[in-house]
Amino acid sequence: MAAASEDESDWDVWMLESLRLYNDLHVYELQQPTRVIEWIQDRSMSLQKSLLVSSGPPDTLLQVWCLATDESDAITLVDSIQYQTPGSQWSKISAICSPTPRVLHGSKVSDLSIQEIASHKVLFTTGLADCEPISELEFLDHSIFSFCSLNGRLWLVDSRQPSSLIGHSDVPVSDEGGCHWTMGWAPGHWKVARLCSDGRVVLTDYRDLSRTLSLTKLAIPTTIPNSDCLSLTWAPCLQDHLAVSGFNGTVHIYDTSSWLGEAGGVEPTFIHRGHSVVPEPDREKPIVTRHAWHPWKQQVLLSAADDGSFHVWNWTNQKTL
Repeated sequence: MAAASEDESDWDVWMLESLRLYNDLHVYELQQPTRVIEWIQDRSMSLQKSLLVSSGPPDTLLQVWCLATDESDAITLVDSIQYQTPGSQWSKISAICSPTPRVLHGSKVSDLSIQEIASHKVLFTTGLADCEPISELEFLDHSIFSFCSLNGRLWLVDSRQPSSLIGHSDVPVSDEGGCHWTMGWAPGHWKVARLCSDGRVVLTDYRDLSRTLSLTKLAIPTTIPNSDCLSLTWAPCLQDHLAVSGFNGTVHIYDTSSWLGEAGGVEPTFIHRGHSVVPEPDREKPIVTRHAWHPWKQQVLLSAADDGSFHVWNWTNQKTL
């Protein structure tokens, strides 16, 4: 497309380009920015369960909230869960409802534990002495979970076993100072990806964590100083595709099917740059705080940014047109 004229803003140009780039696009403005978005139905984005667990200010407790059963949208604090080893950092959390509602939580590897929500009973602790901060954790089923530390180390744990640590994997390359890592599991598959704040991605086979499938460098502009919004998610219905965000106001989608060994630099299949193209030229460029794939529509995603912008988009693969 030709360069924009003086009276035509980047926003106007992007809106015209969107007719070609998207099958569908919806742009919203939230009252406040969000870092949590989740699909529950074909056309609904919300939290479906009546009990929610959160971690955050004003202290380091886990908060248990109850959603009203009527249409008032009221939310009430009903309980708080004390950490085993309180600290200054907020806890990363992952909840599961079976066999009983429980939460996996911890801010450091050493204080990671599973607690029953109703009774506060501690069901499991790792017993590890590592004090490295946790960047991401996730239940894989009711007893197996994984977590990634900020230095990129990946852990797989089975809480049923006396020796609970199934495996772990260090970053297979020398790490530069100041880099932070997060992870994302491929749903229903055997791959896990670790994303670094400098754009490196390590693919690993969780059946053998000592085996690195590929080491890739993404096409990002620069290393980010703050990794709070760094996110990597796998597409649930589009094989070998993942999305990354948190570097700037864009969401990048990559096809990993050709990533083998030392893949070097790779280019994205698609870039959603709607959050970075603001109508007012003087506004500070936002950062994408979270993105999420639709659970069964292959190329539909949600994305939110720290300026309150919220987008629902169905992208087209220009390489196949």
